Amino acid sequence: MDINQIAQMAGVSRATVSRYLNDGYVSQEKRAAIRRVIEKTGYVPSRQAQALRTGKTNVVGVIIPKINSASVSRMVAGITLVLNDVGYRVLLANTDNDAAREVEFLRLFSEKNQVDGVILIATVFTPQHADAVAALPVPIVALDQNVPGLTCVYQDDLNALRDVTAVALRSARRPAYIGVLEEDVSAGQMRRRGFLEACAERGVEVPERALTVAEFTVDSGYEQAERLLDEYPELDAIVCATDSIAYGALTCLREYGRSVPGDVQVTGVGDAEISQIVTPTLTTVHHHYKTSGSEAAKMLVGLMTGESVPREVKMGYEVVARNSTR
Repeated sequence: MDINQIAQMAGVSRATVSRYLNDGYVSQEKRAAIRRVIEKTGYVPSRQAQALRTGKTNVVGVIIPKINSASVSRMVAGITLVLNDVGYRVLLANTDNDAAREVEFLRLFSEKNQVDGVILIATVFTPQHADAVAALPVPIVALDQNVPGLTCVYQDDLNALRDVTAVALRSARRPAYIGVLEEDVSAGQMRRRGFLEACAERGVEVPERALTVAEFTVDSGYEQAERLLDEYPELDAIVCATDSIAYGALTCLREYGRSVPGDVQVTGVGDAEISQIVTPTLTTVHHHYKTSGSEAAKMLVGLMTGESVPREVKMGYEVVARNSTR
């Protein structure tokens, strides 16, 4: 079944069917005739043909660093909520935290008639990223990183970590920190800086052995907490860059006979659902990930339609105090 057959069955020209499918002007009588044939045959127009004809795919490429991340899933939920409502399909590209793969997908999306726009949830932004972005023929929005010169939606990680660290420092004087690689500006650099600034403001000295780096996993959080207990056994708080790292730290402390929050306080970032049911429940930062995803999608739609201009949006946050701190 193709457009020529639809036209013949409806008793109209091929051009009339084409206008109907592209929301052009068609008389009510002919519109009704075409609709009846389409409903009877179940005809679905070729997306590829439409893309060639209009130059639009009605597809948005979304590049994500990790498909099983609680924060990423909330951002994607916000993105799809907006894009589905305005008729765009979402093409997810998972990179498994591989920066080179992010660049590969950006280059893929640069090819003709792949997507109408891109949302990049990146962990890093290298010169290779910048070159690939510059070559994109379609609009792009960076999500969860503040990238100068790009339309972006990002979290206030610096102040969020200052505030959640301050909660632990109400009754802790020997805090430790488990961060992530600083190539990730938001989760790495900004969160570590926020921790250190909160300590400095309260006159708390942090030795180098109290600082370590983990991957974005529970297992890595456990391993780094174990390392801290070996190298800095006097610690009385562990501030973690993510909730997943904090879950690993909680497990390690329990297995080493340290009570939480009695002996050691623990904090995270992300406020994933499990943070409300782990024992003890986790003090953490609630970032509005779903809302930030929706905001990024709205900004991209505005850029694709020419109704908005590039801009930056810094999201708010909330510190959620639970039973892992005193």
